[in-house]
Amino acid sequence: MFDIAILGAGRIGRIHARNVAAHPDLRLKYVTDPNGTAAGAVAAETGAAVADIDAVLSDEGVRGVIIASSTDLHLDQAARAIAAGKAVLCEKPLDMDLARAQAAAPALGGDVPLMLGFNRRFDPHFATLKSRLDAGAVGALETLQITSHDPAPPPVSYIKVSGGLFKDMAIHDFDMARWLLGEPVTEVYAAASCLVDPAIAAAGDVDTAKTILRTASGKLCVISNSRRSGYGYDQRIEAFGSRGLLRADNILESAVSTWGGSAGAPGIASDAFQNFFLDRYAEAYRREVAHFADILAGRAKPSVGYADGVAALALAEAAAQSVATGQAVRL
Repeated sequence: MFDIAILGAGRIGRIHARNVAAHPDLRLKYVTDPNGTAAGAVAAETGAAVADIDAVLSDEGVRGVIIASSTDLHLDQAARAIAAGKAVLCEKPLDMDLARAQAAAPALGGDVPLMLGFNRRFDPHFATLKSRLDAGAVGALETLQITSHDPAPPPVSYIKVSGGLFKDMAIHDFDMARWLLGEPVTEVYAAASCLVDPAIAAAGDVDTAKTILRTASGKLCVISNSRRSGYGYDQRIEAFGSRGLLRADNILESAVSTWGGSAGAPGIASDAFQNFFLDRYAEAYRREVAHFADILAGRAKPSVGYADGVAALALAEAAAQSVATGQAVRL
């Protein structure tokens, strides 16, 4: 059994803590957070102890560290943990600044495992789409359509410290696009607006964006992002190949539908979408922690690592630059 520490006892930290506690090969030993009440609550729920990062990193029994702290701490905490010989699972993004992330290559790109928290790669539906795509089920991939619309925007207080729509929200989609396209993106064009909440614009961000990615061979990917859907948490991927389409659709609360309706408006009504990301991606988070356990046991190497984190951040910065200039950005 491997001892794990979690840095950050917020919403994501709590999810990781529960998944670590439930995994047969892992034991949550420490939880750290500047908010002692939050850390104490997670520790009480999982049987862990509350500690500071110095105590965590000096404990030779701790084999892995999960970084779920605020984004501005990710890079430095990951570097410290790796220097202490701890395998790291770090939430996205790796940092707010691409140049800083790239400069950290000597510290983060070595032999100590670093896994990036792009949990959607571990979603069973998206993973199945990827495996069928790689198996040639629809021929050669030509274009992708990735839809990622939140049901409602987060508080503006969160927007102000999030890094913005491209680094906070769309970065998952940039990683997914790279994973599915199977070759480097060479050109990025993005258009964005603030259509949901003027307070988001006042905070210096956008809430609605369309981004087009192009690869060297000409494959295209369109990513649609919105902070508000009006109909639920919309998470879809369509992969168009030379012989057909692979589609991963939204997950519903149940498979039950109603056929009939009122006399004036008959039809079919399905159940609602799973409307919160922690529900929609609950299994992805479990599988992500299970992969981290396999890394610690030597059964696997990180399937998504430092280079992927840097590449996704590069796309996020290119998209923001494209919005600012109105021009496509060559990578």
